[in-house]
Amino acid sequence: RPNKEIVSCEEMVDRVKAAKDAQTDDNFLLMARTDAFAKGGLQEVIDRSNAFIEAGAGAIFPEAISKLKDYEEISKNVSKPILANITEFGMTPLFSHNDLADAGVKIVLHPLSAFRAMSKAAEKVYATLASGGDHEGLLDKMQTRDELYDVLDYHMYEEKIDKLFEKN
Repeated sequence: RPNKEIVSCEEMVDRVKAAKDAQTDDNFLLMARTDAFAKGGLQEVIDRSNAFIEAGAGAIFPEAISKLKDYEEISKNVSKPILANITEFGMTPLFSHNDLADAGVKIVLHPLSAFRAMSKAAEKVYATLASGGDHEGLLDKMQTRDELYDVLDYHMYEEKIDKLFEKN
């Protein structure tokens, strides 16, 4: 976003330390995000990332990285896993998982891919129905009840509820 401001490195380090101090579960991964690339460049991202790691971060989320060589440089210069935020229509190109892995990226996030696909599908469904159409031409694009139940493992939950409330 234009004119995005970032907090000082010192303030972010304090935030990471506070989060680490509050951590109660060893299985919780504390990830520190930095948006410093846009204004400060690659070295600023590396410097901040190392400060965040020293403060307790277990992974780094460098935002808006646009070149694989930059991911590679970050991963070579920090000791914790790097995340790539792959969101369509964003600053980061739609790199493949293999290319990201080759650049040292250990975590890949697709935060909006399915949501955007579902939203577009919903628009088409409701536009068809609103224009007087019917469901007939839409059914092959929809998940069936059986498919939904399989994804959710619905019958397993039904069995658990039945056992919970069975009368002896």
